[in-house]
Amino acid sequence: MKVKKLKILLKKIFKKYGLKDNHATISSNALINAELVGAYGHGISRLKMYCDRLSKKVINPEPKIKIKKISNSISYIDANNSIGFVSADIGIKTAIKNAKKTGIGLVAIKNSGHYGLSGYYAEQAVKKNLVVMIYTNAPPAVAPHGALKSLFGTNPICFGTPTGSKIPFILDTSISLINRGKIRVAARYNKKIPKGVALDKFGNPTTNAKKALKGVQLPIAGYRGSGLAWMVDILSGVLTGGNHAGKVKDPFEDFTGPQNIGHLFFTFKTNLFQKNYNQRIKENIRTIKKLPKSKGVKEILYPGQNKFKRFKENSKKEIKVPKIIKKDLKLLLK
Repeated sequence: MKVKKLKILLKKIFKKYGLKDNHATISSNALINAELVGAYGHGISRLKMYCDRLSKKVINPEPKIKIKKISNSISYIDANNSIGFVSADIGIKTAIKNAKKTGIGLVAIKNSGHYGLSGYYAEQAVKKNLVVMIYTNAPPAVAPHGALKSLFGTNPICFGTPTGSKIPFILDTSISLINRGKIRVAARYNKKIPKGVALDKFGNPTTNAKKALKGVQLPIAGYRGSGLAWMVDILSGVLTGGNHAGKVKDPFEDFTGPQNIGHLFFTFKTNLFQKNYNQRIKENIRTIKKLPKSKGVKEILYPGQNKFKRFKENSKKEIKVPKIIKKDLKLLLK
């Protein structure tokens, strides 16, 4: 399906489920972006989930979002249980605005929901020549190191910086060995997941996606990954006033209330300490790319290069809509 046609269709569906025109546009753009960068677990496969939550009134379609100015650099947002795309869009734009004024922008958000890809918002800041760090927590999926029960989310860590070229440096990674969205997609299509990334509910290694969703995902680097997940839970949950310590509700299965996810956006100018940042970051990347390469490696890539390439290539093509998603679209349009 052509990008423009799919975007119009998504917007129509979001509006049918109560979102205002501009909020429907923001949400549709975020889902389309996920498809174009190849993050299918965060794309249109999640559309039905958002609509289900809207219909069950655990996402507020007409939120009264409040922005509290703490200082010229710091803002605090109560998203009033809006769809996460909208609160995150306001959050990153506020952080950018604050950083442009004072050099630093810090924005905390509470009472939000799942907002898709952190890198999507990081790119907005990088395009304004800002360095950015973003944190958000998620429903229980990973057990804290030493525990037998999942509690932390896959809690992504995101960092972005201008590079002096058109391709930004965007590191957007979950603390789990595999993104939970990928497991959900695999479960829906009855496909297996890689070995060594998850355990079933009995603590046994599994390649069955459905069993993995009921079990535990494994963190990157053992206790270190668990520690990073805890850090994100503190920064995006404890600090912001959002849910934390395993209280974020699963958006696909728990409709007992809003998720109350917390987000933290931190942006700052590149020239706070060094006036020649662009020159220095170019030198940094050039030095690393010149290192001797492992066998079979053609180029040492920095985070964001592959994603940029996929976006550019996919933008020229139609978006593939699997049969099962087409059924969702027809059902949601009825």
